Amino acid sequence: MNRSRHPMLPGAQYIEIVNPRIQRGRIKHALFDFDGTISLIREGWQGVMIPMMVDILAEYARPGETREALHELVRDFVTRLTGKQTIYQMIELTEQIKARGGRPKEPLEYKHQYLDLLWKQIHHRVDALKAGRIGPAEMLVPGALDILANLKARGVAMYVASGTDRPYVRDEAAVLGVPAYVGDQIYGALDDYQSWSKAKVIQEIISSHGLEGPELVAFGDGYVEIENAKQVGGLAVGVATNEKERRGIDEWKRGRLIEAGADLIIPDFREQDRVVAYLFGEE
Repeated sequence: MNRSRHPMLPGAQYIEIVNPRIQRGRIKHALFDFDGTISLIREGWQGVMIPMMVDILAEYARPGETREALHELVRDFVTRLTGKQTIYQMIELTEQIKARGGRPKEPLEYKHQYLDLLWKQIHHRVDALKAGRIGPAEMLVPGALDILANLKARGVAMYVASGTDRPYVRDEAAVLGVPAYVGDQIYGALDDYQSWSKAKVIQEIISSHGLEGPELVAFGDGYVEIENAKQVGGLAVGVATNEKERRGIDEWKRGRLIEAGADLIIPDFREQDRVVAYLFGEE
């Protein structure tokens, strides 16, 4: 895990410049992850998925394999696959069951089991937003709408792509006011998981608009969108959000984002004006 700090943008509270050699000033399109990057509605999802998987795997545990060991195993692959469609974490769960001699259910069954458990934890947030009992700001990564507004004013085309199922993403984005900035360019996972991925969305943006790499920037708190953006020569901003506290850096995320190839690391979008100015070559 990368613990050493890279230079900070002078005068900024926290804009860590991991790669100072990027081509700035060419951005035309921007891709945003959703959960943990824009939205906090699903904050705490790991605390639902990981215990569920540990409970399932405990039924097939090898001799001497403790719950603590299973927890570490599950935490590792859940984190590694964060940003990909949820089904991939469930596929890995089935592989772990098979490795212990078990006969798992279909990955889609485990995915639906997880989504039911998660909904029990977060439905009150969505209900409160829709009823107006809480405002969107309480469920947004700080500054998220500000950066969307800033980029829209600069003529940047924007997209949201999430590993969460498409109906949920679109519903939750709507109650947070995101479509006002990105329109209907909101994408999410499908049950037919092989027909969709963030990499495919990025490739479609690149090919349909005839873009060169530095004309695309991706913002995300997961390994996948950062890696996908760098694979096509794009820029990548790692958003190492501390989702629970809503302030400061999550060191685990930061390390993973740097490993994935992030050019910048930020904790949230409180300094979005300076982030955007830097990406446009104005700082």
